[in-house]
Amino acid sequence: MYQKSVLPNGIRVVSETIPYVKSVTMGIWIGTGSRFEEEYNHGISHFIEHLMFKGTAQRSAKDIAEVVDAVGGQLNAFTAKEYTCYYLKVLDSHAELALDILSDMLLASKFAEEDIERERQVVIEEVHMYEDSPDELVHDIHLDTVWPSHPLGRNILGTTDSIGRFNRELVMEYYRNFYTPENMVIAAAGNITHEELVKLASRYFSAMTGQRRIMAITAPRLTPSQTIISKDIEQVHVCLGTLSVPQDSPEIYPVHIMNNVLGGGISSRLFQSIREERGLAYSVYSYQNNYKDAGLLTVYAGTRPSNINQVLDLIMENLKDLKNKGISQQELIKSKEQIKGSLLLGLESSSSRMSRIGKMEVSLGKFISLDQVVSKIDQVTLTDINQMIERMFTTENICFTALGPVDAAGIDTNFKF
Repeated sequence: MYQKSVLPNGIRVVSETIPYVKSVTMGIWIGTGSRFEEEYNHGISHFIEHLMFKGTAQRSAKDIAEVVDAVGGQLNAFTAKEYTCYYLKVLDSHAELALDILSDMLLASKFAEEDIERERQVVIEEVHMYEDSPDELVHDIHLDTVWPSHPLGRNILGTTDSIGRFNRELVMEYYRNFYTPENMVIAAAGNITHEELVKLASRYFSAMTGQRRIMAITAPRLTPSQTIISKDIEQVHVCLGTLSVPQDSPEIYPVHIMNNVLGGGISSRLFQSIREERGLAYSVYSYQNNYKDAGLLTVYAGTRPSNINQVLDLIMENLKDLKNKGISQQELIKSKEQIKGSLLLGLESSSSRMSRIGKMEVSLGKFISLDQVVSKIDQVTLTDINQMIERMFTTENICFTALGPVDAAGIDTNFKF
């Protein structure tokens, strides 16, 4: 059962009790990510996430690791465009220890100069490692192609130049601006009652104070453009994208179904036509990026340079077929069942349940039950999907990115509907 409370200082506490499991996953969600950075501190959300593991006034980094390992816990964190999450999964008997450790990290991290300098080198190596992974790098380049000069178009890690500027003053400024009670959600799922969670949250977080920095958030505008970067690697990695919808849009459900038919699995149109029928790519799929006020649908494929134009032709052929003919009733029924099955099967652990309710609260400020989601999926009609396809797939909205051993002259980029 889902429940929500708000502490006197403004921290939101959400929980889902699962009495039949022996675990509890605690998560601290902060409503900030790379979208809320400026160019001068690009990457600092992710950098602070790293620093949270480097020791507190009470515990060294080694102490934190040893305490977690001693109870068989799983401690981790991640930074996204619009939020950051720190989480710890433990046996239910160690629930208080989990919140004790998380509160210590979030409220009492030292942010020592020597740790900042050491972690700067670690994150720069992470940037270099990422640049050596073209199948991942191309997606960041694509976002910059679609939304240049907008924070959503920037990557999460930052650049070697921006990371090189970080110091304790910049770190503390950002921490004070965004790590505030009203910008924080404490989420838990597993064998713990809501009353127990609120009691622990009050004990460890009630002294937290601060006011979140108010920022003017502007919605990004899609810029139809193309980016082709020559790189001496084996494959050409391509992204072809168009506008989608924000995450809280009622049209998110027909778009999810359409995306699933197009490239959401091994039975999808793209996978079957490009990989299974012709063997032109190992990896080919479509996916969505949905944010507070913007969305993007992207098709990705990786292939040999000699196959690139054939793969692009097939992608466009599938998109045109989708626009001209829509999807079939059979595809609609199958896709609905596939999405519902994946959703329900993906929520069989306390960690996935915690992630769902925490992300929902920090991103949307509300809870949508599984029954509501399933009902919304069931209500989608072919007309709903075809109307979305008509608006999304236009020549004016197409953006294209390629990374690999090719140049602009070698790729046919005349994408038209």
